[in-house]
Amino acid sequence: MDKYKNVSLRLPNGDLPPIGLYIHIPFCQHKCPYCDFNTYAGLEAIYAKSIDALCAELSRWKEPLRTRKISTIFFGGGTPTVLPLEQLEQLVQTIRENFNLEDDCETTAEVNPGVVDRDKFAGLYELGFNRLSMGVQSFQSEELTFLGRIHSVEDVEHAYSAGRQVGFSNINLDFIFGLPGQTAETWRNTLNRALLLNPEHLSLYSLIVERGTPLFQWVKTGRVEAPDEDVAADLFEISIDLLATAGYGHYEVSNWAKKPDLVCKHNLIYWQNDEYIGIGPGAHSHLRLQQADGSVIHKRWGNRKPVAGYIKRIQEGLSVQEFDEKLSPSVAMGETMMLGLRLLKEGVTFHRFQSLHGMDLRQVFGAELEDLQREELIWVDRERVRLSKTGLMFGNQVFARFLPSENEPMLLST
Repeated sequence: MDKYKNVSLRLPNGDLPPIGLYIHIPFCQHKCPYCDFNTYAGLEAIYAKSIDALCAELSRWKEPLRTRKISTIFFGGGTPTVLPLEQLEQLVQTIRENFNLEDDCETTAEVNPGVVDRDKFAGLYELGFNRLSMGVQSFQSEELTFLGRIHSVEDVEHAYSAGRQVGFSNINLDFIFGLPGQTAETWRNTLNRALLLNPEHLSLYSLIVERGTPLFQWVKTGRVEAPDEDVAADLFEISIDLLATAGYGHYEVSNWAKKPDLVCKHNLIYWQNDEYIGIGPGAHSHLRLQQADGSVIHKRWGNRKPVAGYIKRIQEGLSVQEFDEKLSPSVAMGETMMLGLRLLKEGVTFHRFQSLHGMDLRQVFGAELEDLQREELIWVDRERVRLSKTGLMFGNQVFARFLPSENEPMLLST
C-alpha cells in the first residue's frame, strides 16, 4: 500500500462515495470443464493459510479506506461455501473490524447447490449475508453432466428450499444457455422450472469456450461440437420474452430482477464503472485517485493468481499486486460506455459521463453515436445513450466501437 500513501482517495468534488468489496475464494470441490476463473480443486490443506492471508490483505486496506463506506460485499470464486463456517466467520469478522459498512450493505455469497446444507445456510444468514447467488446452470440432468456440475436437479431444489427456510429473501439463480445440442424446448423447460421457484433474480449467460479450459480442447479436437451463435441468439430471445411475461425486469444484458430494488447492487458498481477493491488471489480492483495537482487518475490492478504465491507474498509483507495500470482517458471513457451500455434502461447518462470524466459524451464520441444511431443499434435522447432492441443482440459489436483501436476490447458475454 506504500505506493498510495501520498495519494488522496477523494473524487474531484471532495465527495467520498461508498465502494464495493469483492472477496475471491479460489477453491472448488470440483472445477468445471468450461470454467477459466482463477479457481482450484484439491487444496483443502491450505484453506487455513489462505484465509489468514485474505484477512491480512483486508487489514492492509483499513487505513487507506478509513474515510470510505462499504456499500456491497461479494464473496465469489470458486465456491466460498466449501470453506468451513469458522473460516467464513473469520473473514466476516475481519471485514467488520477494518471497514465502515453501510447499514443496508448488500452482502452476497455465491453458493453451489452441491456443497451446502441447511446448517451452512443458517450459518451464512447468522453471519450477516443477506443475498445468495446460486450456480444452478441447468435443470436438465444431461446438461449438468456435460457441464461437469457436481449437483443434481434435486440438489438445487433442496438447497433453494433450505435457503428460504433459514430466512433468505433475496436469491439469484445462475443459468447457462447455448450449450452444444441444447434446444429451445430444453431451455424453456429450464426457465419454467426456475420460475416455479420464484427467485428474486435471474442471471443467464451464454456459454463461452475459453482458451485453456478442457472444453476448449474438446471443441478443438472435435469431441464436442462448438456452440452455435445463431442458436444461442434464439435462446436469448426466448429468455427475454418468457421472463418479461413472468414479470421480471430485464435491467442488464444478462440479468433480470422481480423488482427494481432487487437488482444486484454489487454488479451495478462494475457496470457503472465505479470503484471497488478486490481481495484474494487474482482479484481485480479499480479506484479513481486524486493526485496532489488535483487531477484524477483511473487505476486498475490485479493480484497474483497462484494461491501459494499469493500466500507467500502476504507472509513476507510484500505487495500481492501482479499488475498495475493507469488507464488513459480514452480507455477510461470507453470502458464507461462499454460497461454502462449493458444497463438496458439506464444506459450511460450525459450527466454521469461528465461527472466521471469532465467531458461531454457527445463531443467525445460524436462520430460513434452518429454511426450507431444510423445503424439503429442505440437510442439517444436528451438524457442518455442506450442499446436499442437490435443493439442488444449485437452488444459486443456496439461496445467495441467505444474503445481505442490499439486496445483489445474487454468484451463481456451476453
